[in-house]
Amino acid sequence: MITTNPELLNARYDVAVIGSGAAGLVAAVRAADAGHSVIVLEKATTLGGTSGLSGGVLWAPNNHLMRESGFDDSDEQGRDYLTAAAGDRMSPAEIDWYIQTSKRAVQFLDAETHVSLVPLGRPDYHVEWPGSTTGGRGLDNNEFNPADYDPAIGAHLRKPTYFPLISMSERDGLNGSAPDAELLASRKATGVRTMGGALVGNLLASALERGIHVVRDARVTGLSRSADGGWSLTMRDGAFSLAANNVVIASGGFEWNAELVSALLPFTITPISAPSNEGDGLALGLGVGGSLDELTHIWGVPVITPPSDTYDGKQSGRMGNVEMTLPGSITVNAAGKRFVNEALNYHDLTRVFGNVDPITSKPANSPAWLVFDHRFLSRYPVAGSTPGTPTEWMISAESPAELATKLGIPAAAFEATLERFNADAAAGIDTEFGRGSTPQDIHLGDANNLPNPCLAPLATGPFYAVPLHPGALGTAGGLRVNLDGQALDFNSTPIEGLYAAGNCSATAFRDAYPGGGATLGSAITRGFAVGEHLAAQRS
Repeated sequence: MITTNPELLNARYDVAVIGSGAAGLVAAVRAADAGHSVIVLEKATTLGGTSGLSGGVLWAPNNHLMRESGFDDSDEQGRDYLTAAAGDRMSPAEIDWYIQTSKRAVQFLDAETHVSLVPLGRPDYHVEWPGSTTGGRGLDNNEFNPADYDPAIGAHLRKPTYFPLISMSERDGLNGSAPDAELLASRKATGVRTMGGALVGNLLASALERGIHVVRDARVTGLSRSADGGWSLTMRDGAFSLAANNVVIASGGFEWNAELVSALLPFTITPISAPSNEGDGLALGLGVGGSLDELTHIWGVPVITPPSDTYDGKQSGRMGNVEMTLPGSITVNAAGKRFVNEALNYHDLTRVFGNVDPITSKPANSPAWLVFDHRFLSRYPVAGSTPGTPTEWMISAESPAELATKLGIPAAAFEATLERFNADAAAGIDTEFGRGSTPQDIHLGDANNLPNPCLAPLATGPFYAVPLHPGALGTAGGLRVNLDGQALDFNSTPIEGLYAAGNCSATAFRDAYPGGGATLGSAITRGFAVGEHLAAQRS
């Protein structure tokens, strides 16, 4: 049952889940399978949270699907890789927990829900580290058609953003080109969802089959202990309330709360997640004695913000890492210089935007611009543009010097940057940052561009630039939890009956980003652990 009507609800549930993203829905479905009565309370009028807007990929070492598809992995390899990625922050127990719990979560989703996953041939983000793999740990979603279950589901899901209606597997095969227009039109007409929309759609169908109640427009504005030791939840500023024996806070991060961002994050970000993520879960958890962890961390991504890109009435944007990786573009700062390997994974790349100039004490690499030439524009979409057609918000000029003047950057420095880059691109070797020198770099490059799929000179005018911003798929810190997802108080004691999962809880990776899908990998693994702990209470 999906509703906004409080009169259709029970007075009490075994489990109340706050938030309808992947973390919350996985916890809800697993708890329901153990016999719990479950309700999901969603603040927004549509379902899915940031998960529904995402690429939908989750990262899980040594999962059974990758082995069935011929990818090689082992628990030991996963342990070695995570130790290299985050061993200075994650304890051995946390690393082992993630390896074991994530693959059990994948088994559960594959066997017990409608979620349909397929391994991607994507390398880990640091193949130079011990235990890395060249593919299989990242899991994509096959398409979801609401008509196969209940056509009404589609109307309740968050609308797609800029991602086209293709799977990540299909996107990886495009070499940067635009997807097939007829395929997109067909899927739109039939209500098919892909990527994160497919993940959430399948989870929602699984939840409804179990009799889980799902309530939209149900912002939880009050959480307190009830006299019987359970929980009392108040929605819509007192419009209705209910009781629950257990509460799972899975309400997303705080990236759309300007005050929290200013107070907690080291630099300004442009979020591209669900605008309902305003830190509600932090306030609720703190109000009942919860503690906090990893608050300064984000799931970082470089962002391009076309003026027309709005979501839920707020200015938004889109990931710019593909445009940064493809051959024939560079990224420069206000000094007119490159400052990073543009093909670096989006999370680690975003950290560089936060570097501080020691002379001015201001960000060294923000503002920044993606710069490309006519050849690039004719071959690849730029933030959704039609190849070959510039948009009015792109800054254009007939020469690099003129473009530098329009951007307000030193022309001599910019021309010197281009001269060096173009010589390197012609030779196929980036002598400054090594762009295109690793399998993870070239994965999003253009395989038809040789010898280096990530490098081509910028030599054919007109020349163009668009602003690049440090952005976030979501914040990655929040309520402190143990390995079972139980919220901890300031004495590290579990708060009975209170759990947290997803971006409102501290990231499982403690600011590391081992591979594509780490955000959802952390959320789903934590949500599954919560569901398992709740299930054990009925055994």
